[in-house]
Amino acid sequence: MAQRSLRAGQAIAHLAGADPALALLALWCDITDAPDGTSVTTTTGHRIAIGEDFSTLALREQIGLAGHHILHAALRHSARAADMARRAGDSFDPELFALAADAVTNEILLEAGHAIPRPAVTLRGLLTRVAGHDIADDAPLIADWDTDRLYTLLSAQDAQGRARRRNYTEDHRFQADLVPSAGAGETEQTPDAWQGHLIRAVGTARGAGRGIGPIVARIAEFAEDRTPWEVILRGLVARAIAPGQTASWRRPARRWIAAEALARAAGGPAPLFQPGYVRDMHRPRIAVGLDSSGSVSDALLGRFCAELSGITRRSAAEIHLLAFDQDVYDHIRPGPGSPVVPAAGLVLRRGGGTSFVDVLLKAEALDPSAIVILTDLDGPMGARPGVPVIWAVPGVPASPPAFGDVVTLTG
Repeated sequence: MAQRSLRAGQAIAHLAGADPALALLALWCDITDAPDGTSVTTTTGHRIAIGEDFSTLALREQIGLAGHHILHAALRHSARAADMARRAGDSFDPELFALAADAVTNEILLEAGHAIPRPAVTLRGLLTRVAGHDIADDAPLIADWDTDRLYTLLSAQDAQGRARRRNYTEDHRFQADLVPSAGAGETEQTPDAWQGHLIRAVGTARGAGRGIGPIVARIAEFAEDRTPWEVILRGLVARAIAPGQTASWRRPARRWIAAEALARAAGGPAPLFQPGYVRDMHRPRIAVGLDSSGSVSDALLGRFCAELSGITRRSAAEIHLLAFDQDVYDHIRPGPGSPVVPAAGLVLRRGGGTSFVDVLLKAEALDPSAIVILTDLDGPMGARPGVPVIWAVPGVPASPPAFGDVVTLTG
């Protein structure tokens, strides 16, 4: 890749000694100078445009800022932002995604011993000052958090959380430096290509004892791309509502027909009748429980319902929506082709506790093919229903449920 930036030339030259892994990854980036008058350095795909302000920084900060944008490119933050935009629709906030990407990237660089221009947003700062988490000084943040998970957390905040975030970003002079990819061009690096670059760079530099090499095994952001939760949910629901087979005494099994013919030809006794199987063609039904106890944000609820709308359109499934907290307080059935959204008639009651006993009983009484519960899993479960249960959870649960499949709605 071309590296023609005059502004970043000295920093890139010193990066080989400061962080061999980042120096190797820089070889796969197009690093050029932004047009005169552009102050902020930005990343779009694997293309880094060095702004005029870069030249005003001390060399150590230049190295850190170069590493910051190299990580944006190597971790495909632009492409992941575009993927999130396609999945989230109108609710996607590109500046918020850029904030999450900056915070995680800066946290990695600080742990690797780099200097970054101050003031800077960090993962620790967002979690403690904005999200209100109580975090120990030695907590392994970069092992537990990646950009998609942080974005999901921040996008679910209420008005007070958004106000804290606005104050934090203003105090730290945050400027979005990430541009979502408009589309993959002929020279765009593929996910597999970048994964290969990361593996080679880290493997080569692991023994250097400096930079990101020694800590890379603990960085969640370096994990391979995970399957989006929408795809996982779609697959689980599709399997649950797939037509089964039932015995039919009106249609004999093929093997019985063959055995009976052989017995008749040999003059022997006819075999015991064996029924055949026919495809169950009944319309599938899905019971969906929506936990309104306060753990599920309106934005996440909207994305979840949009995905369910797609499932119903593709499968012609019959949907029953059960709103609940400690018990079920509302039940609606959207008409065929209707969008599965709260505006369709479901009135959500906020702020109560959570119990799954009543909603699972009422859902099972509907004789569904599957039960899907959108919740934080914080409440008594009750008995296991006789149909598949899918728990759609906004964050990684502290402990797995006693039954059912879990889909983590992050990213």
